[in-house]
Amino acid sequence: MGDGLRIELARVYGFCPGVRRAVQMVEDHLAREGPLATLGAIVHNAHVVEALQEKGARVAGGVCEVGEPTVAITAHGAGQEIYREIQERGLKLVDTTCPIVKRAQEAARALAQGGYTVLIYGEESHPEVRGILSWTEGKGHATMSPDDLPELATKKLAIVSQTTKDQKAFWGFVREVIARVHPALKDLRVVDTTCPETGRRYQAAVELAREVEAIFVVGSRNSANTRKLAETCRGTGVRTYFIESAEEIEPGWLSGLSRVGVTAGASTPDEVIDQVLRRLSQLGGEAA
Repeated sequence: MGDGLRIELARVYGFCPGVRRAVQMVEDHLAREGPLATLGAIVHNAHVVEALQEKGARVAGGVCEVGEPTVAITAHGAGQEIYREIQERGLKLVDTTCPIVKRAQEAARALAQGGYTVLIYGEESHPEVRGILSWTEGKGHATMSPDDLPELATKKLAIVSQTTKDQKAFWGFVREVIARVHPALKDLRVVDTTCPETGRRYQAAVELAREVEAIFVVGSRNSANTRKLAETCRGTGVRTYFIESAEEIEPGWLSGLSRVGVTAGASTPDEVIDQVLRRLSQLGGEAA
């Protein structure tokens, strides 16, 4: 390891407002009223989920598995059938859906009701996208590829995005879709539902990558936004280490380096980032 190793943090990193709000809502309920069940992981970070479980937030696979009097919908949101099921069961609801995700759901519903086929730029298996699709009542289709476009039941097409997708990539997708289906269209609506917080983290990571010899991206590997953050860093050519915890850092990674950077996904808690910084300091680093 080189002398005087400097550790630099990205300008923007870690918990976004939507995630921080979701975790706080669950913690407030646990402190005030006791245990609840969450419909899946409240956010895509194992450390957060484990910490909340210890306080009484049990993860349930569906409403049918909820035995507690209260259930929480996660920051990723849920389909309208989930709300109906919760109401039918007479359960108290803590709805932590991110406001930006809620906006995407409302846009998808309004567009579908307006007679549009709704195309969602996103991963069909992602819980957020599954929720948005539900609000289209069968008039939606999710894809990341212009090669996989649906048959248009109408000449009206609307395009929205999974909120964690890169804004530039979303508009690139829109342009490709227009080029392919333009002759069949009479009406096109595009609603940019990408999250500005996600974009800010990507931009800050790129800026940091230009200044360091290696960068540590901290977060769960099942987090879509953190995976994209790591891909963004790798795309700059900087040596990139995608880690979930401080324990993964190997001393040899720092050999010969004089400056390293640290960033974290929008679902990564402060304490995990702090542990990474402490580990780097123990290995000879000094915060810039």
